[in-house]
Amino acid sequence: MIEVRKRESIYHKEGGSFSANWHFSFDEYDDPANLGFGTLRVFNDETLRPGAAWPMHAHRDVEAIIYVVAGTFEHRDSLGNDGVLPPGSVQRATLGRGMWHAEANHSPTEPLRFLQMWIVPRVQGLEPSVEQRTFAPHERANRLLPVVTPSGVGTVKVHQNASVFVAALDQEAMVGHDFLPGMGAYVFLIRGAVTLDGVPLAEGDAARVWGEDRLAIRASAPAELLLVEVEVEVEQPEGPAAGDEERQEAEETE
Repeated sequence: MIEVRKRESIYHKEGGSFSANWHFSFDEYDDPANLGFGTLRVFNDETLRPGAAWPMHAHRDVEAIIYVVAGTFEHRDSLGNDGVLPPGSVQRATLGRGMWHAEANHSPTEPLRFLQMWIVPRVQGLEPSVEQRTFAPHERANRLLPVVTPSGVGTVKVHQNASVFVAALDQEAMVGHDFLPGMGAYVFLIRGAVTLDGVPLAEGDAARVWGEDRLAIRASAPAELLLVEVEVEVEQPEGPAAGDEERQEAEETE
């Protein structure tokens, strides 16, 4: 089954220094029928304007994953980690028993665009930690490149039976993905145009995929996409997500 979600149907938020598309219930967006997909609880397409920042805030018991699409992502947290990540970078923050962190657009002149995903961990109360890695453009050219996996071999490790893949496809390029029983995928088209088993996706569209043995992806125009593979034969979470502490409005840095 492939269920397409058109860009215009996804909740859009304009803040003072950010804009975002929130794919599942998050913060003020509350839809009991749209709480996530399997163990994927949050999927946000975020843009921070030049110099903008989200100040320190706390979360717990989620695997928070960032994929940098464009610009430079700046991070710092209560564990003493900091750094600046370029496009193609992935960060996983295991928030476990609780951690404070802040995100910012490092550039005073260019916007920052990143995808933020929250995956429910296999167990609660994990030791908080951060891992990050940058992947070169050629590594994702015309292939589904694993960037987050449960094993962490050559990738960033996630504490759940889940994986994240990215791809940059030339026009007419084709890639495929095989599913084990009980697994599905949330596919997001960052740019371009593709078909999923012949079903078209335009830029900004997403799709839930489940009950399939294999997914064939063909680029009908040059395209960039992200695929999150998760267990889907699980109980959907009820109520606010673990870790969904009150979010502070984005603020401009001086």
